[in-house]
Amino acid sequence: MSYTKIKSHAKVNLALNVVGRSKSFHRIESIISFLDLHDEIKIKEIHSKNHKIRFIGKFSNGIKSKNTISQLLKIIDKKKLIKRKYQIIVKKNIPSKAGLGGGSMNAASIINFFVKKKRIKIKKKKILEISNLIGSDVKLGLYLKKLVLKPNNLIKTLSSKKNFHVLIVKPHFGCSTKKIYSKVKKFTKSEFHSFSGKMLSVKFLKNMKNDLETIALNEFPKLKNLRNFLENLTYVEFVRMTGSGSAIIAYFTSVRKCQDAKKKVKKQFRNYWCKISKTI
Repeated sequence: MSYTKIKSHAKVNLALNVVGRSKSFHRIESIISFLDLHDEIKIKEIHSKNHKIRFIGKFSNGIKSKNTISQLLKIIDKKKLIKRKYQIIVKKNIPSKAGLGGGSMNAASIINFFVKKKRIKIKKKKILEISNLIGSDVKLGLYLKKLVLKPNNLIKTLSSKKNFHVLIVKPHFGCSTKKIYSKVKKFTKSEFHSFSGKMLSVKFLKNMKNDLETIALNEFPKLKNLRNFLENLTYVEFVRMTGSGSAIIAYFTSVRKCQDAKKKVKKQFRNYWCKISKTI
């Protein structure tokens, strides 16, 4: 049997407010989009007693045997949702510990594949339950649309054709999500009460923030230097860290402006990973 190829897109937090905390996790609200930057996944059924997972590509080093995909397969096996075993090969184009949700989106993309191909037949509520067992971000990738995550974990999709050309810059180190969240001491009052495509406008997003950004910048002075440099680029609309970092993203209205900015960034930060992409 031949492989089926699927794309697993990176996600970005255009805005992120930490609005409270429960016993086990922080409550956040966030405006989220996806990028054309993606991992490449190949998947096929195999005659084997066990699933086989392999990671290749630039960012495959350091991925542990226990990962989001292995967790997903373990859960659906335990629930006896699939009868076959699968071989999965993931070419990692998305760096880890960057705030781009690479691992979470891998799991979401495979769930979507199983559902679309009718390999598993379960209701949406059960799909969300499985997603939450793997990680809080996984459910976002089930939609692959511009959306707002509400503090009660409900998701509202946004209808807008507005897209940005983006310059993603990640230093040679990553940020620990657990560590960054552990340093949250203050909460922001919820700001997202009505939902429309206007939330994706430059005017609206310029006034937004990422509550985790200040923590990460204080923890890593190199991130602060990078952010200051990006903010002073010509024609940049706004600059924001995604997730808990360490990737910081500069948003532009044209690819040409993005390309000009990349040349300046590569000259100043030669050892940093720098990638042009676009929201979808």
